[in-house]
Amino acid sequence: MVYTRSPDYLYRRNGIYYFTRNVPSDLKTRFNKNRVVVSLHTRSEVKAQKAAFTLSDRLERYFESLRLERFHSQELSLKFSSAIDASPNEVHSSISDALELYIRLKGAGRDRVFAKTSARNVGYLIESIGDVDLSSIKPVNAGQFRDHLIARGLASTSIRRVLSSVKAIYNLASKELGIANPNPFAGIFIPEDNAGSERLPVPLHSICLIQGECLRVNDPQRWLIAIISDTGMRLSEAAGLLTNDIKLDADVPHITLRKHPWRSLKTTSSERDIPLVGSAYDAARSVLEQGQKFAFSKYCNEARCNANSASAALNKWLRPRMPDGCVIHSFRHSLRDRLRAVECPSDIIDAIGGWSTVGTGHKYGKGYDLAVKYRWMKKMIELDNS
Repeated sequence: MVYTRSPDYLYRRNGIYYFTRNVPSDLKTRFNKNRVVVSLHTRSEVKAQKAAFTLSDRLERYFESLRLERFHSQELSLKFSSAIDASPNEVHSSISDALELYIRLKGAGRDRVFAKTSARNVGYLIESIGDVDLSSIKPVNAGQFRDHLIARGLASTSIRRVLSSVKAIYNLASKELGIANPNPFAGIFIPEDNAGSERLPVPLHSICLIQGECLRVNDPQRWLIAIISDTGMRLSEAAGLLTNDIKLDADVPHITLRKHPWRSLKTTSSERDIPLVGSAYDAARSVLEQGQKFAFSKYCNEARCNANSASAALNKWLRPRMPDGCVIHSFRHSLRDRLRAVECPSDIIDAIGGWSTVGTGHKYGKGYDLAVKYRWMKKMIELDNS
């Protein structure tokens, strides 16, 4: 045999050219031999050189791909090991991630208001501290959030609702994502509104003007305001009424206020019968003329009673028509003052408004008859009109 060495990884044996190249030392474990040898099946040196050039290039790229494959394998192994070794506190999920998870898991079957309210409350939080990682939120950040809500002008009751919502969202996310930190929003102190922000009763002249405008506009929102203005009902109580709760054909026209699946009552004293007088009677008659199941279907259905939505809409309309500090709930305060003005006994006032009466003796008996309540409320209307 005759071996002749040529440049570019070539050698010739018995007149036939062969390509040869050593396997790099870092890749020898991937091969069973130290050298690559390939017959080029030609006796032409020119053809052999061209073939060797092509083979060399391909082999170089193959060697490089093996190196990259090994590198990625090591990198993947490192990432996998890191993921296994990571502690639960190293889970990275932002506030907006928690909101998305909450709406997806808790929002099934709920109306759009649920998602909208949750998003608004989380929006306040992101406004305050940014869309940060959940595990990085500390109680001091929750305090900053509370201060941000106060600066926005929210009342203490509204701040409690917002914080309760955010706390629930954090709780769910921490359980689902394995965040071991205590909930930073739990136990945050919320100062009471100062005396200057106390709800004031609506003055009588404002009540008369508002009732007159409700009569003129004559739509469900105005009927709701009119009923509340002359019954002192809470907004949720009135908004959650069925038309069957309105008894205009009874000896004493009245509203029967009872718990419903879509609307609970605040206390046991809240369950009561309320005479219909003045603007409340006129509005109740308009409600019945609709012929619907729910008195105020815009705010109530068999799933829920949305008093928050009603409050926002009604207070927006009332704001320019009432003194500063008055809201829809202020009619309830006004009713008490109007009944006092006709010297109605305080326990009868409590029975009409559903307020709890202090004292053991008041727990006995059936309470006041509708006719007794009606007599005092009629006196109230007569004094208002005098």
